[in-house]
Amino acid sequence: MLPLTVNFKVSARTLTGALSAHNKAAVDWGWQGLIAYGCHSLVVVVDASTAQTLQVLEKHKADVVKVKWARENYHHNLGSPYSLRLASADVHGKIIVWDVAAGVAQCEIQEHAKPIQDVQWLWSQDASRDLLLAIHPPNYIVLWNADTGTKLWKKSYADNILSFSFDPFDSSHLTLLTSEGIVFISDFSPSKPPSGPGKKVYISSPHSSPAHSKLAAATGAKKALNKVKILITQEKPSAEFITLNDCLQLAYLPSKRNHMLLLYPREILVLDLEVNQTVGVIAIERTGVPFLQVIPCFQRDGLFCLHENGCITLRVRRSYNSIFTTSNEEPDADPVQELTYDLRSQCDAIRVTKTVRPFSMVCCPVNENAAALVVSDGRVMVWELKSAVCNRSARNSGSGVSPLYSPVSFCGIPVGVLQNKLPDLSLDNMIGQSAIAGEDHPKGSVLQEVHLKFLLTGLISGLPAPPFTVRMCPPLTTKNIKMYQPLLAVGTGNGSVLVYHLTSGLLHKELSVHSCEVRGIEWTSLTGFLSFATSTPNNMGLVRNELQLVDLPTVKGRSIAFRGERGNDESPIEMIKVSHLKQYLAVVFKDKPLELWDVRTCTILREMSRTFPGVTALEWSPSHNLKSLRKKQLATREAMARQTVVSDAELSIAESSVISLLQEAESKSELSQNISAREHFVFTDNDGQVYHFTVEGNSVKDSARIPPDGSMGSITCIAWKGDMLVLGDMDGNLNFWDLKGRVSRGIPTHRSWVRKIRFAPGKGNQKLVAMYSDGAEVWDTKEVQMVSSLRSGRNVTFRVLDVDWCTSDKVILASDDGCLRVLDMSMKSTCVRVDEQELTAEPVWCPYLLVPRASLALKAFLLHQPWSGQYLLDISHVDYPENEEIKSLLQEQLNSLSNDIKKLLLDPEFTLLQRCLLVSRLYGDESELHFWTVAAHYLHSWSQEKSASTPAAQEAAPRDRASNPLDICYDVLCENAYFQKFQLERVNLQEAKRSTYDHTRKCTDQLLLLGQTDRAVQLLLETSADNQHYYCDALKACLVTTVTSSGPSQSTIKLVATNMIASGKLAEGVQLLCLIDKAADACRYLQTYGEWSRAAWLAKAGPVPPSRGQQRRQGVASEATPSAFQRAMSINPSFALGAVLYSCLSCMRYFDRAALFVEACLQYGALEVGPDTDRLVSAVYADYARSLKSLGFKQGAVLFASKAGAAGRDLLNELQSPKQELAEE
Repeated sequence: MLPLTVNFKVSARTLTGALSAHNKAAVDWGWQGLIAYGCHSLVVVVDASTAQTLQVLEKHKADVVKVKWARENYHHNLGSPYSLRLASADVHGKIIVWDVAAGVAQCEIQEHAKPIQDVQWLWSQDASRDLLLAIHPPNYIVLWNADTGTKLWKKSYADNILSFSFDPFDSSHLTLLTSEGIVFISDFSPSKPPSGPGKKVYISSPHSSPAHSKLAAATGAKKALNKVKILITQEKPSAEFITLNDCLQLAYLPSKRNHMLLLYPREILVLDLEVNQTVGVIAIERTGVPFLQVIPCFQRDGLFCLHENGCITLRVRRSYNSIFTTSNEEPDADPVQELTYDLRSQCDAIRVTKTVRPFSMVCCPVNENAAALVVSDGRVMVWELKSAVCNRSARNSGSGVSPLYSPVSFCGIPVGVLQNKLPDLSLDNMIGQSAIAGEDHPKGSVLQEVHLKFLLTGLISGLPAPPFTVRMCPPLTTKNIKMYQPLLAVGTGNGSVLVYHLTSGLLHKELSVHSCEVRGIEWTSLTGFLSFATSTPNNMGLVRNELQLVDLPTVKGRSIAFRGERGNDESPIEMIKVSHLKQYLAVVFKDKPLELWDVRTCTILREMSRTFPGVTALEWSPSHNLKSLRKKQLATREAMARQTVVSDAELSIAESSVISLLQEAESKSELSQNISAREHFVFTDNDGQVYHFTVEGNSVKDSARIPPDGSMGSITCIAWKGDMLVLGDMDGNLNFWDLKGRVSRGIPTHRSWVRKIRFAPGKGNQKLVAMYSDGAEVWDTKEVQMVSSLRSGRNVTFRVLDVDWCTSDKVILASDDGCLRVLDMSMKSTCVRVDEQELTAEPVWCPYLLVPRASLALKAFLLHQPWSGQYLLDISHVDYPENEEIKSLLQEQLNSLSNDIKKLLLDPEFTLLQRCLLVSRLYGDESELHFWTVAAHYLHSWSQEKSASTPAAQEAAPRDRASNPLDICYDVLCENAYFQKFQLERVNLQEAKRSTYDHTRKCTDQLLLLGQTDRAVQLLLETSADNQHYYCDALKACLVTTVTSSGPSQSTIKLVATNMIASGKLAEGVQLLCLIDKAADACRYLQTYGEWSRAAWLAKAGPVPPSRGQQRRQGVASEATPSAFQRAMSINPSFALGAVLYSCLSCMRYFDRAALFVEACLQYGALEVGPDTDRLVSAVYADYARSLKSLGFKQGAVLFASKAGAAGRDLLNELQSPKQELAEE
């Protein structure tokens, strides 16, 4: 027989409710897949996929204003494992860095006692992953080591700093949003503070610009953009201009370099920072709902926008192609189009009230296909984007919006229509890239037009606003263990009763029971309770009393009026008390005599007379005569059984009185369901006199009276368990009566009014909790001593509203911050490990919760299983030496994957590159995701070119690659042709918006570097004669026009260029070198002077002669990129692959990435066979085998050691030795 297992474990936890105004911006969605947000002084961590609360962190003493997850932009191994690190900041200036999985604070930081304005982790994590930048009011930025709490440096500025934003393309660029303008910092470094005050610029609000009156419609916005010439100036605007105070947000665009957006209530301005001009305006119509927040996307040039009505919209940049021109729009003489973002999808709005309004929005950083809205009432709504293929003929051709097409690739590799794919995996797998201006989408059957829509996939509801009253269901006993559930009933101010299952912390039922505030709850069984509510008193002090009996097992929780028609215009109910056996109910009124009711029949037993004393406190005795009654009933049944077998003669002589007594007893018992046992209750009156009453059936008897204790004030509450009776009074005194020993002991607590006292459940458990106006205490009534104390304002910031026991050793507190806290008897707020909590709703995919060895082993298992004939999701067959508990946790993680993901992982046609990309998304590994995206793109492109055997196929291969280029968000890592076209489009837009000589000169410089000499000459000749640069520009125009490729002229120009560079005129010298096709030399000069970004840009977009070829261009770009990681990605896989792999991956100890990259290159034929290549591959495989051995992954280690040949022979012998035990970590 299997043992009975019932899950009634109750862990310490916190149920959260509505948020405070300070929590408005305290929300973040991490790469780990979890959402963290502030709720008063708490930090709540929820899983976005399953909508479950995983952790509530409590250590702040003030409201939380910011939360930020640590970035995952680094290589993960045993030394740098996957971990859940979170930083939170409060209004008192404290920053806490958390280990969320363990629920402990790793570090506490304090600089000032003012609210933290903003905090961010440094995204460039090559050197350190522990650096945290914070704004400390009014004007300080401080860089902290979040691991040790050490302040690395501090810098002050002239203006008050509101927020900041890092350039996602250059970690040395930081922009501060201040009270008066913007400060650009170009020398940010972790090692030292910025040297100067930065470049300060001022921005005029669009309300003061000519555009504001023209932004009513799309066409109006387009025309108005031409009038908005310059918004960024280095001169302070005059008094009549409205300055930056209206600006809500500042953010860089991660989809393209040197672009920034400014958010205003009714406009979003897109700025090109190279020329400080507006290149795009997103305007709301006059009847539209204003903006609250905007989040720019990385994978596609799109914007998630939050509006004041809680509606989230997605806008995607429009593609300008000839086939999409609309008939209702007037033709534009200017072929250059500004950046326009079309509305593509929007979700439903929420009902906004005075207390319910949208607070903030976050977007999934991994897939960018979901957004979460945090509402002031504590709700978290997860909206996920879904794509649907639509018929082209059904599209409205007059809408003016270009269609969106599904991408050609899935997980980096082009796939056919019939191949397995998951279109909704991420934003870049939903919609293809926007075409560059003037470039048509490729025509073909593969492209399918798609529409996007938002779908609500997750909803987390918080508790309603306080006040609360709480009551735990009857305790667990040996008799109810089979059907017991730890249910907590919570009465709210709006009349509803929420029933929570405390094992999981999930809402069991929400019942709309009353029409006014619930004042008290008493359980009548494990599945039913009584609750009462009172309306607002009228001018005579009378109210409407509502007393309802609720039965939970019914579908909607059937509720009946317990007192029938009673309740209108009477004295308010003060309390209700159900007897120990759940037979009787005492209803106490403020100015009306006590009522006694039968709970089982809902009938009144006695309404006391008007002379009955007023009740201030009442409690039922735990003693009763139920056991003796059941013994009598059993004896009666046995006697009746004997009477049925006696003869008729014997029956005829039986005494009629005995028969009648037996029949009466049997009718009263009714199969032991309606035994009316004798129970007792005590109460006190206004004078402190104690009354003892006995109730049995319809009989109510006054048994005894005890005179008042002179040391006690007016009694407010009574608790009775066993032989101990405890009374509390208005003055904070507790009086302990030992009924067996007939002694009493009064204890002055020196606290305020004792509002409630309750004994803990459990036989022999004499612990008691007492609630005061300023907190609560736990007492041991056996020893008559206090166990723990909690006082508002001293060790906690909240005020206790109600208290009860939920188990024999845990109390539950309802507080005025809208939360319910389950605490142990010490009443200290402690966070529990996530893996120790009961998550009964749905398994959560989060490998970050595993120990480091297990999470990395699971990743290796998902990435590569070449030792098996097929891919499996069953880890039981794998030789993994960890204990069975760890192995079962790994299997639980595999089982928690969605069916769509499982289908992809089990698909034999799913390539290794696609698998690497998918696993990097599952793990939220930022570094891996970017690496494999670029690697997959170039490996596939190279293999397509190599496989093209016919001249027609060779000619078509570059076109195919041009139709599916690498996203422009990867900047200098993109294909040269695509990068050049993008830069030309950008320069054309800059040229169309130029309004000053400085802007014209910048456009000229860019055109010269791009090889557009004819257009550059035209701009040079536009310089007016009264300009001080007129002569130089004229000479430069002549030079550009007459330059030849002859030897003497090239030598002369090169000599002049080098002299100019040596004299400090680097930009001018580089221009001259580009004129004579010496862009490669110009790149080297730029590298020498530390201009890595400009060198990479020039290598990709500059005029390199065709003879140099693709290889040379990629090689220069790789040399120009400062990060070793970017060097490895920017190079072509066929170009010096061994050197790059060895220097960038193996030397950086990226053994797993190096081995998998080699495997992918071998599959695509990208490695040239040779001794050097063989040695390199063997070394890579041997290193990866050792790495797998350290994880305990023996099968994988054996396989790669065997592939390593001689380099892995010793390791292979060691692994195959039967006596060898795998090394511990």
